[in-house]
Amino acid sequence: MKTIFKSILNTIPRPWLIKASYLVRPIIAFALKGDTYTDPIDGKSFRKFLPYGYGNQRENALSPSTLSLERHRLMWLFLKDETDFFTSTKKLKVLHIAPEQCFLDIFKKQDNLDYITSDLESPIADVKADICNLPFNENEFDIVFCNHVLEHIPDDKKAMQELYRVLKPGGFGIFQIPQDLSRATTFEDDTITDKKERAKIFGQYDHVRVYGRDYFDKLRTIGFKVDEIDYTQKIAPEKLERFCLMKHEILPVCYK
Repeated sequence: MKTIFKSILNTIPRPWLIKASYLVRPIIAFALKGDTYTDPIDGKSFRKFLPYGYGNQRENALSPSTLSLERHRLMWLFLKDETDFFTSTKKLKVLHIAPEQCFLDIFKKQDNLDYITSDLESPIADVKADICNLPFNENEFDIVFCNHVLEHIPDDKKAMQELYRVLKPGGFGIFQIPQDLSRATTFEDDTITDKKERAKIFGQYDHVRVYGRDYFDKLRTIGFKVDEIDYTQKIAPEKLERFCLMKHEILPVCYK
C-alpha cells in the first residue's frame, strides 16, 4: 500500500488528487473502521490510518475520514484548547491560504467566522490569488492560516510580507512548514529545477527549499511576534499515540 500511495502522490497533480479524494474517502473510511486510532477532528476511529509521504512514507499519518495529517490534528487541538477560535462571540474574519479539506467544511459552517479561502490552483478555494499579491486590504483579517505553502514559493519573503500586511494588529496566524530542526539555517538553491533532484534534496518535487531553525527568525524580520510552540508536550502520551501525532512538532503561532 505504501508504494501505491507514494506513486499516486508523486504522479497525479494535486488539484486532481483533491477532486478524486471526495469520491474515494468514504470507501476507505468504511474499510478501515476500528478502534485503534481516533481522528480528533471528527471523533471517528479506525484500526489504522493511511501511510503518507512523497519520499519516505510515514505509517498511520493520514486519517481515512477527514484526510487530516499529523500537523492538522495538532493545529485542531491547539485551536480548540488554547484559543477562542470555536467559541468567540465576536465574528472573526479568517483567511485560509491553500485550505485543507479536513478543515474546510467545518470552518465554513461556523457562525462565528467570516471564512475566506484563497489559493492559485486549488479547486476548493474561494478566491484564486497569488500569495505574493493577495487581493485583500491591509489589516483585514483577525486570523490567517497558511500551512505547508511557503516551501513552494520562490519569493517566500514577499509571501510573508503579504501575510503580515493582511493580518490585523492583535490578530494571529499559524504558518506551518516542513522543517528540519537539525539544520541551523534554511537551504535553498534556485538552480535546482529537475523534479527528481528537488525531491531528493528538498523532500518533495515541488519544494524549493528546506527550512531550518532560522524559519522563526525569518518571520520575525517581517514584523511578526512568533511563539515556537511544542504543543505535543501538553498532550498526554496515550493521546499522542491514539491521535497519531508527531512528537515535538513545532507550531509557529505568529502575532501582529
